[in-house]
Amino acid sequence: MLLGFAPPAFFTLFVTLIVFLALVEFNRMGMKQEQVFIQWFAAALGAAIVPLFFFNLLDWLSTFLTALFFVLSLIFLLRPGILVRVHHHLGWICLGFIYVALLMGHLVPLRVLDDGRQWIFLTLVVVMCCDTSAYVVGSRVGKHKLYPLISPNKSIEGAIGGVFGAVLGALISKLVFFSAIGFWPVVAVGLLLGVMGQIGDLFESMLKRACEVKDSGSIIPGHGGMLDRLDSLLFAFPLVYYVARGGFGI
Repeated sequence: MLLGFAPPAFFTLFVTLIVFLALVEFNRMGMKQEQVFIQWFAAALGAAIVPLFFFNLLDWLSTFLTALFFVLSLIFLLRPGILVRVHHHLGWICLGFIYVALLMGHLVPLRVLDDGRQWIFLTLVVVMCCDTSAYVVGSRVGKHKLYPLISPNKSIEGAIGGVFGAVLGALISKLVFFSAIGFWPVVAVGLLLGVMGQIGDLFESMLKRACEVKDSGSIIPGHGGMLDRLDSLLFAFPLVYYVARGGFGI
């Protein structure tokens, strides 16, 4: 939370580091112990997307992504590894650029908006309240499975409880530190994040099941990996940025 008060340049550096570590974890999750050098090198390339947001060079984003693809294509040509897995590895790395670096990178322009800090804190509070409410309601009264193929423990009742918890978190944020946002807009933001945050959670669960892993990593002892902590936020921060930039609710 203290990083929300850090200068934008330091904040950007922190987000870049988080993206790098998350990409290392993401690449290892999908590629196991194969092509370890490429995993780390691609993570560094992907993390370089974040500073583009800080320096307002988004017009160069398509050029940069094209260059990344050319570089990776050359590397795989020189070091293909197991040939029948090249398409999987290259596609997985490119997915990481979008899923982790591009989505998380929206935190940087969100931070420099006039009410950027408040929007970031609101998002964190809403997602935390959503996760907590979904767990409490689901564990106590959950009877109907939400999506057993992807996440057998989640229930429809828990998902509904999570949405209500998200709205409650949004209202608490308005009362405590974000009075500038209107009542109905903050309710709408809570509903939106309550739904999209849970979709982000399910999406990461789908990737983990595809990779046949329980946790995305072990960087946080007892709490899984970096992506396990970021899954809902990866879908939440871009939405909040576009809502905030559009001036909705203020």
